[in-house]
Amino acid sequence: MNKRIEKLYVFSLFSGLMILFFVLFPIINTFTWTKWPLLVETLKDPVVIEVIFRSIRTASITTFIAFTFSVPFAYFVVRHDFKFKQLLESIIDIPMVMPHTVAGIALLTVLSPKSFFGRFLVDNGIEVLGTEIAVVIAMLFVSLPLMFNSAKEAYKWIPERLENVSRSLGATHFQTFLKITFPLGWRDILSGMILTWARSISEFGAVIILAYHPMIAPTLIYERYTTYGMNYAVPVTIILLIISLLIFVALRLISTKSYRKRV
Repeated sequence: MNKRIEKLYVFSLFSGLMILFFVLFPIINTFTWTKWPLLVETLKDPVVIEVIFRSIRTASITTFIAFTFSVPFAYFVVRHDFKFKQLLESIIDIPMVMPHTVAGIALLTVLSPKSFFGRFLVDNGIEVLGTEIAVVIAMLFVSLPLMFNSAKEAYKWIPERLENVSRSLGATHFQTFLKITFPLGWRDILSGMILTWARSISEFGAVIILAYHPMIAPTLIYERYTTYGMNYAVPVTIILLIISLLIFVALRLISTKSYRKRV
């Protein structure tokens, strides 16, 4: 029995090392492709800096919108049983299985001036296509399910009896949610926000259909690759990679720290 367990552990460790290699090797190898003087020059390029900050800004706005709508709706879905509940959850998950260019085309059919809604926007002087609004819409469409599912999983493991006790002691439903339910599920919700932000800042397919300009980082990388080749695409890739990893790790540390405090 012990030998079987040891073999399983060895296989598990080998599998883990293969996964780490598969993830880390392309990332580390990217740094060996760049010419460092060109990287320094790219860092000084105001266009690159503007595009990267636009990516961070639009991804952050997207995450805030997803958080605002997903957190309360996920709570409602978890706490209520109703007809077609599974169908509703499946519908929300649809963007996760759609090719992202398909998602972009689907959104374009709504926002195009040829559609009823798009024509309504144009007639009222609201410009969407080719603006940051379109970027946020594209990001939100593909990343919203991540936020919703994370919030849903957070609430599933919070006993409803805790809320009932709070309400029996005189707290309102809203007070109970803010002081009991939300704090208990905060770690999973924060993880969902991190995933939503990461998915948003990396989106390309849907964004490029709705708004090639103004550019975000993935669009700029694609343009430089197709126009100038790898030498000019890699420096922008490295800059975005470093910034994204720093923000991602910082948010993960905050999430872990808040969890340890509660424990």
